[in-house]
Amino acid sequence: MAVPMAVAVEGVDLAVAWNWEYDAPFVAMLREACAARGLTLGEVTPERLPVVLSAAREGRWRCRAFLDRASDWDEAFEELVDWARGAGVFRLNPTERARAAWDKAAMHWRFQAAGLPTPVTVILPAWEEAPEPLWPEDLAGASWIAKPAFGGGGEGVRRIHGREDLTALRMAFPDQPFLVQRYVRPRRLAGRPAWFRVLYAVDTPFPCWWDPETHRYRPVTVAEAEAFGLQPLWDLGRRIAAVCGLDLFSTEIAMEEDGGFLCIDYVNDPIDTRPQSLAPEGVPDEVLRRIADRIAEAVGRRAACP
Repeated sequence: MAVPMAVAVEGVDLAVAWNWEYDAPFVAMLREACAARGLTLGEVTPERLPVVLSAAREGRWRCRAFLDRASDWDEAFEELVDWARGAGVFRLNPTERARAAWDKAAMHWRFQAAGLPTPVTVILPAWEEAPEPLWPEDLAGASWIAKPAFGGGGEGVRRIHGREDLTALRMAFPDQPFLVQRYVRPRRLAGRPAWFRVLYAVDTPFPCWWDPETHRYRPVTVAEAEAFGLQPLWDLGRRIAAVCGLDLFSTEIAMEEDGGFLCIDYVNDPIDTRPQSLAPEGVPDEVLRRIADRIAEAVGRRAACP
């Protein structure tokens, strides 16, 4: 009687699905951080996806943790996302939570319910639902910023001055609700706007100075946090993580003239992983390396569990 041969199983500690060429340096940082802990990283690129999917279906491929940076741009990766969910894999930024966080209108109400500080905001229905010019009375007497509920990378974000501006924007994104927020003029600290992009990885916020005009980053130092009273940035980052349930995201927070903080752009996912050494508007390299380290440490904790 023939004895069935054992099926060889390829296993990795962390699988990263990616299809954006500019992710390559960050994936290399993840690989280095994993290797430092004796962990393995497997890349699932568009070229490798068919092989990995076939092996996963047949039980010949598995992973302990999964980071998806591809399915939002390529539907072909959705089967792998579904496999990871069904297999009970530890998923950084589970897709169902990430997609819920993409809705800025819904996130506004979740922030409000959690007591997070936000600008005065009016949410308008999509043009397709209410195809008429709208200019609520609440918008009188101030400058306003309008943004589509599902916009990203600044797309569709405009300063508006009247009904015509708002109508043109709503018509340009007819299937999306719009958030209209009071324009926030940040305080200036040491000659720079007190506007911050806080990156968050697993359980650690990484506040950075962020210029809304040039989009340049610089990490907030401990000395600056103490000198300018910026410690709330760390607390707000953790509170936002508790609301959205994501392990990896960024948010924008501004300090007003009176010293109070406001959450401006609620949850950004996926984060931009271009290193500053290769792109002037990218994330400082040392911050990206620390993010990679936090992810690898989380994977290592999972690997240590029986």
